[in-house]
Amino acid sequence: MKTTTHGRRQFARHTFLLAATASLVLATGLATAQTAPIAAPDSTPDTTIHPKDWPTAVWPFRHDAKLERRVQEILAKLTVEEKVGQIVQADIGSVTPDDVRKYRLGSILAGGNSGPNGHEFAPPSEWLAMTDAFYAASMDTSGGNTAVPILFGIDAVHGHNNVVGATLYPHNIGLGAMRDPALIRRIARATAEELRATGADWTFAPTLTVPRDDRWGRAYEGYSEDPRIVSSYAAAVVEGLQGKPGSKDFLDGAHVLSSAKHFLGDGGTDEGKDQGDTRVSEKELRAVHGAPYPVAIHAGVQSVMASFSSWNGVKMHGNHDLLTDVLKGRMNFGGFVVGDWNAHGQVTGCTNEDCAAAFNAGVDMLMAPESWRGYYESAVRQVKSGEIPMARLDDAVSRILRVKLRLGLFDGVPPSKRALGGKFELIGSPEHRAIAREAVRKSLVLLKNENQLLPLNSKQKILVAGDAADSIAAQAGGWTLTWQGTGTKPEYFPNSETIWRGIQSQVTAAGGRADLAADGVYREKPDVAIVVFGEDPYAEFQGDLSNLQYRGGQGTELALLKKFKDAGIPVVSVFLSGRPLWMNREINASDAFVAAWLPGSEGGGIADVLLRAADGKVAHDFTGKLSFSWPRTAVQTPLNVGQAGYDPLFAYGFGLRYADAGNLAPLPEQSGVVGGESPTGVFYARAALAPGVQLKISGSDGVTADVTQLPFATRDGRLKVSAVDHSAQEDARRFMWSGAGKAAFSFVAQTPRDLNRETNGDVLLVVTMKIDSLAAGDVSWLTSCGTDCVGRLPVAADLAKIPSASWRTVGVPLKCLRLVGADTGKLTVPFGIEASGKLDLSVSKVALGTNPDIVLSCASK
Repeated sequence: MKTTTHGRRQFARHTFLLAATASLVLATGLATAQTAPIAAPDSTPDTTIHPKDWPTAVWPFRHDAKLERRVQEILAKLTVEEKVGQIVQADIGSVTPDDVRKYRLGSILAGGNSGPNGHEFAPPSEWLAMTDAFYAASMDTSGGNTAVPILFGIDAVHGHNNVVGATLYPHNIGLGAMRDPALIRRIARATAEELRATGADWTFAPTLTVPRDDRWGRAYEGYSEDPRIVSSYAAAVVEGLQGKPGSKDFLDGAHVLSSAKHFLGDGGTDEGKDQGDTRVSEKELRAVHGAPYPVAIHAGVQSVMASFSSWNGVKMHGNHDLLTDVLKGRMNFGGFVVGDWNAHGQVTGCTNEDCAAAFNAGVDMLMAPESWRGYYESAVRQVKSGEIPMARLDDAVSRILRVKLRLGLFDGVPPSKRALGGKFELIGSPEHRAIAREAVRKSLVLLKNENQLLPLNSKQKILVAGDAADSIAAQAGGWTLTWQGTGTKPEYFPNSETIWRGIQSQVTAAGGRADLAADGVYREKPDVAIVVFGEDPYAEFQGDLSNLQYRGGQGTELALLKKFKDAGIPVVSVFLSGRPLWMNREINASDAFVAAWLPGSEGGGIADVLLRAADGKVAHDFTGKLSFSWPRTAVQTPLNVGQAGYDPLFAYGFGLRYADAGNLAPLPEQSGVVGGESPTGVFYARAALAPGVQLKISGSDGVTADVTQLPFATRDGRLKVSAVDHSAQEDARRFMWSGAGKAAFSFVAQTPRDLNRETNGDVLLVVTMKIDSLAAGDVSWLTSCGTDCVGRLPVAADLAKIPSASWRTVGVPLKCLRLVGADTGKLTVPFGIEASGKLDLSVSKVALGTNPDIVLSCASK
């Protein structure tokens, strides 16, 4: 569909707003040439950097003689071992206060699935007690060491999202649709207060990525595809978290350190692959991906996180030109550079435990979550041998000490005794939730409003349907209590309101009637149906897509929408997603279509906009505008404003208001996808093998056969395969061993899969299975990376603990496969089972994932 007259008017209106945004960026000292949107990525292998062409930035801290004397005094007291400790950051799941006391580590972090004492759903009080314990260990001088207070970092990327009860704000893609830097500043300030209440003093935010390919699973962490929007938010977030440099409240007890990430080019990787290669010219790297950083530096950001990604084949963690010459040199960044989760291990010649190259390139603090001890020991050796120059070590430690001094950590006050320490009433406070609710209202984008169906009369009979309608997990997305946002329960969100609850509250108060039916089944015909649906939660790796087709073309909500339409019931679709997706069929089947992104904990904000007030007046109009272009087909990517041939379905900047004509002509329903598609990381699901995957079985005679029909059996009859029901008719496979000798089945990828990044990121291979019987005998999880690369993980004891005749998700960490000899960089068999005794096992899904019901142990540990 070509852009309508209304769409062009909306775009023209937004062009004016962008001009105002450009003025804001210009006021920070950036030239407009550095922030102009440009064409889609080109393929340029050159890795030459010209620092003089990069923008300069104003580091807002003058030389402080008193501060520098203090830094040098501390530095002079530190041994080589203590200095190395300062450059190491360990995850709380793999380090103890005693370790900090012994190794004098400079920082700890709580990764996405980490919590106090292994309890990721711990209450705020446990978080505070943990931070006190680590702080006390860092200040313990009983062994003759120098006291250097520890920094505690956490991914508070849409609120204090690791902690039960915290306020959850919309993810950045929704905030970008607001075009409201002032509200962003308030969100950041409120987040800092909740962090401080639990003892945290550092967040790995803001994300200043500029996503250019929406297949990327982290696209929702970016505010916009346009660097001008990202740049306009950079200072607001940094100053909201830290306070304004030079002001009395800068890094006071109500503020925390911020970290601009991921430097540089993480949003521009080829085909949107996480941790991939950004193949663009230096000019594009500078003008698009580098644009927000001078703004953040001018605002006083104290740390910058290096990116996992590469630029034209060179890993960013090993790029001295960009980390040192550009960021610290040309851009005058005076804080410290922190690495990402074991990302240094991906630098050529490095491992997670040994990487002088990343440190020498300019990473001042290495994030070595579980590899910290090995990295510490190798770094000590490298300093003493001269491979890491002492001058480089002193520079990094000095940068870290300056930040700790600015933060006031050397005042000797433990986290619980600081200004907001222990003030748990701040966590999910009414004031913070009100800010979040306002952000939800302003982030919604109305794409269709047939015959101006919206706003709805609150006095009507309203049916709310869809699996996501009464789910905080669905509306909050990834990075919510767990890394992928999965494995949570409703009781873990005490200070939250689902979209259904928000609608029910307002409709009931107005004298109307609201009913919830996830499956759309109703007893009395409603006046209107609101259907809430969207993507399942995901984060890194898991969210990457091969195209922009919703659920790989397997979404079930379309039938529900059509059911209502056929019954003459007007339909409002509320779509939850971390990116624009090809939704033409669902849009056609809806009378109104709202892009709600990932709104967080305040579902009532959606009701505020969809519904009229009790007196019939409009309470809140739609104001959100697309900060990402909406695709015309599922293969129209990359798609970015300003590129040649730009022709989206809904243009960047588009967004209806109630007064606008919201009718759409029927949209084409051909996705553009050729051949079968399956979600990324899925090997088998819904009775279908993923493209390029085969199911093979073999008996004791060594003969292997492809399972091409059912039922099927090995030639010697020792293993039989048949179809069985799980969620649908014959959607699973049943494997029955006779017990007369060894037999096995395997899911085999014709093309080896590179799962190294997933392995480093603690992803699991998750199998949905049911065990009906298990006799004595050897049972092994099979994995392979070729003829001479086979691993067997003994699992009989673990499988015996699974309740019989009950479907469960069972996971094995990919690291376990590596431990038993598989090369996860070229995996051909991610999963198979070999057994010698009688076994009756059924499988309905094999996929990468997190948070299964049961995690099998690594026998080699």
